[in-house]
Amino acid sequence: MAVYTEVDPDDLAALVARYDIGTVLSCKGIAEGVENSNFLLETTGGRFILTLYEKRVQAGDLPFFVDLLGHLAKEDCPVPAMIRDREGEAIQQISGRAACIIQFLSGISLTHPTPEQCAAAGGALGAMHRSAANFVSTRENSMGHRHWRAVADATGDLDAVIPGLQSVVDDELAWLDANWPADLPAHVIHADLFPDNVLMLGNRVTGLIDFYFAATDFRAYDVAITHASWTFSTDGTCCDHARAAALMRGYVREIALSDAEIAALPLLARGASLRFLLTRAHDWVHTPADALVTRKDPAPFLNRLRCYQAKDAASLFSAA
Repeated sequence: MAVYTEVDPDDLAALVARYDIGTVLSCKGIAEGVENSNFLLETTGGRFILTLYEKRVQAGDLPFFVDLLGHLAKEDCPVPAMIRDREGEAIQQISGRAACIIQFLSGISLTHPTPEQCAAAGGALGAMHRSAANFVSTRENSMGHRHWRAVADATGDLDAVIPGLQSVVDDELAWLDANWPADLPAHVIHADLFPDNVLMLGNRVTGLIDFYFAATDFRAYDVAITHASWTFSTDGTCCDHARAAALMRGYVREIALSDAEIAALPLLARGASLRFLLTRAHDWVHTPADALVTRKDPAPFLNRLRCYQAKDAASLFSAA
């Protein structure tokens, strides 16, 4: 979450007036994240999130996200509803951007999850995958494997971000192109289930949020993304085996991965590390200087990539 686009108070009042959620009390920008402009909206009817869609989220994809969240909610997944106005519309326009008003969910995002919290996150991911398996709509993964080279090219001089990064990226892209699997189980996945996209109260997951990278891809790739984001030290140099094992135990209690999926996890985690290394490097270079946003350091994902490249990387995915 972030703020790239400001909202005029009169425009906001006119937008809220379309809904049965009361009148505006306050609207404050949320600085976390990098993708969209987000605001905590308080009205006489409650608390909501106002999201203006920027950058990588295409307005044409929004009906897919609305339908996905509606489907998951019906399956009792803890996801936030996109609120519909009196005309039944969830997608609006404000400040020249497509926008939605979204249900506010209680809970906090974790910085240093415990093994028990990792187990809960893994279980929530598995339950979400089970529910998403019968969602009929599809969406190409715009940040999937076949797009990574374009992200690297669009970033510019990768060596200016981290010395020597260009060679690392070139070699890894070539290796992944030669080894990326083609036939693993696939359906719509979250594709960005970092700790800041999971709300928790104690050891209980109260919300899975920010589905704007959700797309059709390998479910094991989603496991790899979640493993990379939940189980490492802040600098990415060390995987916490207790957290990793708990995450995997939580997941497999909901869904049993196939032998092929388990064997592919180190490879898929290399891809996940490269994907976030590249998008963070791109944002490091191209985020506007005046944006209310904290740029994320790409170096920790370079460190994760090196861990997953190691010969014993398969051990990082043990549930024991």
